[in-house]
Amino acid sequence: MQTAILLYEGVTVLDAIGPYETLSRLPGARTVFVAERPGLVRNDSGSLGLFADAALGDVPAPDIVVVPGAPDTSGPCQSAAVQDWLRAVDTTSTWTTSVCTGSLILATAGLLKGRRATSHWLYLDQLASLGAQATGDRVVTDGKYVTAAGVSSGIDMGLTLAGRIAGDRVAQTTQLMIEYDPQPPYDAGSPEKAPADIVAELRHAAG
Repeated sequence: MQTAILLYEGVTVLDAIGPYETLSRLPGARTVFVAERPGLVRNDSGSLGLFADAALGDVPAPDIVVVPGAPDTSGPCQSAAVQDWLRAVDTTSTWTTSVCTGSLILATAGLLKGRRATSHWLYLDQLASLGAQATGDRVVTDGKYVTAAGVSSGIDMGLTLAGRIAGDRVAQTTQLMIEYDPQPPYDAGSPEKAPADIVAELRHAAG
């Protein structure tokens, strides 16, 4: 089973690495990082690089497609090469997935029209404007499309998918191996729980 994780300039690293750490542990898994051109891709702050092993054309039929998000998804949304590749691989993929604003990239390609999907809470209205049935749930499955909310939820998405593909025991083993046992020091991980002034500040900053 081949998993293709899309990379592009400005990507949010955890969006890609969370699913990588969970899905790459599936029995028989082969994971490839793919971009328009092979080579180094910088993250959203420019301080960290990820290496794309393959060009889009080198990966024509992955079983699982993972589209990570970014604060600015205009690059992959406006890239004809990325959009055409997503539409093409979706015709044969077993699972097409996204993390955070990666769902905006899928929606721009027309793949989430009329489907239930999620994204980072700041971008749910934008997701809806692209034709998806936007929901604030952490992980949403609609047929073969699995979308995750903000950044850290990519781990939840990966474990959810691992369970669907290989069974609960494999997913539980993976969870234990990566010791994914969240006990955050603050209960501010959603707009419903965080202090109202912080929520307002982030909404204002996002425009």
